[in-house]
Amino acid sequence: MSLAALPLQLQGGGGAIGRFLAEANIPYAQLLGSVLGFFVTFLAVYIVGKAILSSVVSRYLDRRGADEHAKKPLMKLVTVVVAFIALAAGFRMAGFPNILQSLATIAAAGTLAIGFAMQDTISNFVAGIFIFTDRPFRINDWIEWDGHSGIVEDISFRVTRVRTFDNELLTVPNSQLTDGVIKNPVAKDKLRLQVPFGIGYDDDIQQATDIILEEAQAHDGIMDDPEPSVRLTELGDSAVVLKSRIWIANPSRADFVKTRGEYVTTVKKRFDEEGIDFPYPNRTLSGELSVAGMDRVAQSND
Repeated sequence: MSLAALPLQLQGGGGAIGRFLAEANIPYAQLLGSVLGFFVTFLAVYIVGKAILSSVVSRYLDRRGADEHAKKPLMKLVTVVVAFIALAAGFRMAGFPNILQSLATIAAAGTLAIGFAMQDTISNFVAGIFIFTDRPFRINDWIEWDGHSGIVEDISFRVTRVRTFDNELLTVPNSQLTDGVIKNPVAKDKLRLQVPFGIGYDDDIQQATDIILEEAQAHDGIMDDPEPSVRLTELGDSAVVLKSRIWIANPSRADFVKTRGEYVTTVKKRFDEEGIDFPYPNRTLSGELSVAGMDRVAQSND
């Protein structure tokens, strides 16, 4: 096989290694120089670049407090970037910059076509990056959005997986969680509950307030700081509403339901013991009922 039979791009390649081999009268110097130059440069840039860039990115993510599941895809992205840089350096060392330009053009066109076809996926990917950087919530957080609620089990660049309190697993596109309002009830490691209690108009408001506060202070699951409080918030049709505000530390959904249930139960028992009513709506009918013509109706039914 003669050199003239090789593709024109290879004839012009070889780079510095090719010229060195040609001066040493090595057969197919240009071809060997291109191959050796590409692989040596690619491996050197890839190994050194990955070691340095991976170390820098990893330390940065550690300082940002990134979770392990977040670091894995980012480190894969670093590997892809380093590989592309190594590929570019390898082609240049081999003496084929035109090949790299062609690949870049093809990649750009392909990226544009894929971008139009995968707009939703790209939107979710970008939203995932915002979730990782802004941290509106983390794994094991209790979140509420668009009428849904649950515990975050996993966050990826495309979707977030949330376990509902009915033990259903929701796979939610990240864009839904960044475009709307997300409520994180326990973002500060404590949850405030507002529990309304209705008493009768004839009952002693101060006595009922004292009972509500005493039962809150006696419950182990309710925090002393911030301390519980009670406010009269409503004069209803059949009840005076006292709203209790209490705080729970590091609550899960189960803790919240359990603590609230126990608290309401103990207050109800104390109200019963002290003769304080839990009133219920009632209606009093007044006026006269006309019975004229009822005898004729009864006769027609017979």
